[in-house]
Amino acid sequence: MSEQRTGAQIMCEALIRDGVEVMFGYPGGAIMPFYYAMWEYRDQLRHVLVRHEQGGGHAAEGYARATGKLGVCIGTSGPGATNLVTAIADAMMDSTPMLAITGQVSSAVLGKDAFQETDITGITMPITKHNYLVKRVEDIAYVIKEAIHLATTGRPGPVLVDITKDAMQAKIVPNWNLKLHLPGYKPTTHGNSRQIREAIGLLSNAKKPLVMAGNGVQMSGGVAELRELAERTGIPVITTLHGIGAFPEDHPLSIGMPGMHGWVHVNRAIQECDVLLNIGGRFDDRVTGKASTFAPNAKIIHVDIDPSEIGKNVKVTVPIVGDARNVMQALLDELPAREELAALHGNASDWLEHIRDMQDKHQHKQQYLNRPDTSNLMPHDVYAALTRNLNARGPYRVVTDVGQHQMWAAQLIDWQHPRTHITSGGAGTMGFSVPAALGVAIAYPDETVWAICGDGGFQMMNQEMATIIQEGITNVKICVINNGYLGMVRQWQELFEQKRYSGTPLSGPNFAKLAEAYGWKGLTIERAEDVEAAIAEAYATDGPVLIDFRVEREVNVYPMVPQGVSIGEMIMETPNPA
Repeated sequence: MSEQRTGAQIMCEALIRDGVEVMFGYPGGAIMPFYYAMWEYRDQLRHVLVRHEQGGGHAAEGYARATGKLGVCIGTSGPGATNLVTAIADAMMDSTPMLAITGQVSSAVLGKDAFQETDITGITMPITKHNYLVKRVEDIAYVIKEAIHLATTGRPGPVLVDITKDAMQAKIVPNWNLKLHLPGYKPTTHGNSRQIREAIGLLSNAKKPLVMAGNGVQMSGGVAELRELAERTGIPVITTLHGIGAFPEDHPLSIGMPGMHGWVHVNRAIQECDVLLNIGGRFDDRVTGKASTFAPNAKIIHVDIDPSEIGKNVKVTVPIVGDARNVMQALLDELPAREELAALHGNASDWLEHIRDMQDKHQHKQQYLNRPDTSNLMPHDVYAALTRNLNARGPYRVVTDVGQHQMWAAQLIDWQHPRTHITSGGAGTMGFSVPAALGVAIAYPDETVWAICGDGGFQMMNQEMATIIQEGITNVKICVINNGYLGMVRQWQELFEQKRYSGTPLSGPNFAKLAEAYGWKGLTIERAEDVEAAIAEAYATDGPVLIDFRVEREVNVYPMVPQGVSIGEMIMETPNPA
């Protein structure tokens, strides 16, 4: 490599050297040298032209969440860079490995309010794992290598690299003999042996233990270890919103999702348990409810690769810093044999039976299992048909947006496989699903990718339907749960704000005709008896399909834990008016 390369060429070659294959971006003035160089590498680097930089960020997230690989998004300076901010914040909250590359004005005019100059490194400092402003061509190769390392190791997250236009245009002979120098960055990947033994002591003597599986289980590739741990110990498993898929829901030890919209028996089991092993979850407030009342009888073991998460929200008895998979393997290596554990707490089956009794008592009362006598299409009619088809028609991925439809999907779809449930959790970003589905579909072109969204979120980022057509993607199907409201906000207004539906009634275009305008097949469904046929038609269509399910307008998500109370205090149904 004795020939000179421009900084832009070095950017391309650095990405290729680190295994990047796909990028989602939108060109503009300051980033143009990078796009000029891309042409030479188009057989090795696929560039997907999105319709909005935020869509590019979410597409990179979807790609990363489905594969476990790095997602890459690109924007130019100024508004191009600031349009990436929401997706960067989303990736930070959900620990998604992402590299955001932005162009910057030339270094000669930095700080002079040049056209489309924005201090994107300053703006994104709180929402990136790290970020860089690169002004010298000599630094590009090293910075990209370091940025990718930071984004994909330890607790993954977004890293932003902002590169001035003149650095991209300058030429040098690149030096690829690079060694990373990060003396202050040494993620702990293996748990402390003493704390592992303490955890085993608690688990071995527990009478009412629970395992809570979070995002870290899937991100670490620890699904098999989780299953072996559960089966060895006989401990029931709950899965957080991001943990869904880490443990098959048809397994006898699976009891469901906890939290604000978790099942009653799951939340009550948490409140009764004596040992809670949280693997790779961060005790988000949507899981804990009022933190001071969470799991009041439990000694808590918390496994997390990020030490700052341990003890942040709830008091922990045994903290274990490390990669979830490595820690579970260490637990398995030290745990007594199945027979010895059964002798130590042979009543584990009694505990599970007690949980199932609570489930039998409460779950059958849910409105989803007691369809009202109405001709209107109910949301759970859609989910019942979806779950039947998802688990019968081959490999699939589901990407959900944010709102009521998101919680119904988490509750009502029968999740069986890792990395099949992809959603925006910590940031709760409306508009996530359609562009994220684009990223997932590119990663897995032979699987059916369902984007489930509400009519509100769909109208935020539906322009990426054009990208899906331009890229020749045929395996995306969109399911709009269309109730004519910003449904989750309306639900809160109904229950807690005297039905003041302020700013929540929502109009929109004919979604099926909009889909047809984009070159998709569009279907409109208003009757329960037509749902199954519509889903079958979507599967039979070799191309993208949108189904507009026009559902009953004022249906609520239950159970529901009101803000600021214990997760044991759940609303089960809409109160009757006085």
